[in-house]
Amino acid sequence: MKKYIRQFCIRGLMWAWSGPAVTAVVWLALQRAGVITGLTLSQAASGIFTTTVMAFIAAGISVVYQIETLPKAFAGLIQAAVLYADYLGFYLINGWIPVSRIWIFTLIFAGCFAVIWFAIYITVKIKVDKVNKAMENTSAKR
Repeated sequence: MKKYIRQFCIRGLMWAWSGPAVTAVVWLALQRAGVITGLTLSQAASGIFTTTVMAFIAAGISVVYQIETLPKAFAGLIQAAVLYADYLGFYLINGWIPVSRIWIFTLIFAGCFAVIWFAIYITVKIKVDKVNKAMENTSAKR
């Protein structure tokens, strides 16, 4: 367990910078579109801090796939639940979505997570099938 906590922290620290970077890009795009004209110091500090923590958690939770005793589908459910709570919690704290729109966020999150997870699953399955076929061909030649 200690190994997984360490890996969670390492992965989180490696990617924690991406939260504020993405936030800065979004804020600049919203400013250029005329949606926001300025941020208070409190809004900026909160946005930077919370997106750093969000990115840390989002990167770290991928360690569940390293736990060999967990079925991959269950690891995916754990990852989905943690990411959902992570994003939703911080979005609500920052006031980025109103409580009345949680259901829309939930639908979008579930759809995006399913599409990404399915795409990764298919990609890995194709690679594994190629390796297995190559191993079969090698053993058949002997």
